[in-house]
Amino acid sequence: MHHSPQFGGKYFVFRSRRPVIGKKYLNLQAKEKTMSKGKLQKFAEMETFKNVFQYPYSVIADIPFEMKGHWHEQYFHNRNPIVLELGCGKGEYTVGLAKLFPDVNFIGVDIKGARMHKGAKEALEQGLGNVAFLRTNIEIIDRFFEEDEVGEIWLTFSDPQMKNPRKRLTSTHFMNRYRRFLVDGGIIHLKTDSNFLFTYTSYMVEHNSLPMLFRTDDLYHTEGFDGQTQAILSIQTYYEAQWIERGLNIKYMKFNLPRNGTLAEPNVEIELDDYRSFRRTKRSGLQAAR
Repeated sequence: MHHSPQFGGKYFVFRSRRPVIGKKYLNLQAKEKTMSKGKLQKFAEMETFKNVFQYPYSVIADIPFEMKGHWHEQYFHNRNPIVLELGCGKGEYTVGLAKLFPDVNFIGVDIKGARMHKGAKEALEQGLGNVAFLRTNIEIIDRFFEEDEVGEIWLTFSDPQMKNPRKRLTSTHFMNRYRRFLVDGGIIHLKTDSNFLFTYTSYMVEHNSLPMLFRTDDLYHTEGFDGQTQAILSIQTYYEAQWIERGLNIKYMKFNLPRNGTLAEPNVEIELDDYRSFRRTKRSGLQAAR
């Protein structure tokens, strides 16, 4: 099975994306020249991975994703539930969950191919047939799945997008996208270091009367989990290990997303995080945002 977009009967190496001309072509050439040799090798190797599908916005705009609505029969070859990890990074959660639940299918989604390479390669080497990776922009995630095709979504250490709510993966904008392919009442999991994102999402859930199933602002000092839940929540991503090293509390919640009903943004100001990523300062001098 080929996973690169096809143009005129030929398959292009992913980094070329599609034929472009003029200024756009020159910009693409410049980016490729500055890309490290290691990244280029990873991109080239991923072209051979049968568990990786690469469809960035520039490609999917022209080429429809034919497996939409057919993940079960065309890739997984079973009818087991499908769970997405959006912003999967190196794929630690996608692979970790797949090991814990061999009767569930997991798809890690991210636009950063060099990061995704690690999880995709590990899944292949360990023969995990219930794992796939989709390299694309999360903003167009609904172009890859049909109604009721996905049962749960994991959001692990997503960028809190403190300046732009529409880019926030727990915003009502994205909730409405998820509704297009998530089963009615499907579960959204959020695991984060960001107090801003956690607080915003809590308000969003409350404001829209979404059923909150569980919520803690200090995951690793919360007791009472059963063994299976503890195993799930103890999977640590690369970034999570950094946050724990800094002494930050890891926060977690899960809630149901019913398909019906109008969703509205909460009208509250939330204190901004005082950092943006590991060993870096926060983005601006603002103290709060909506």
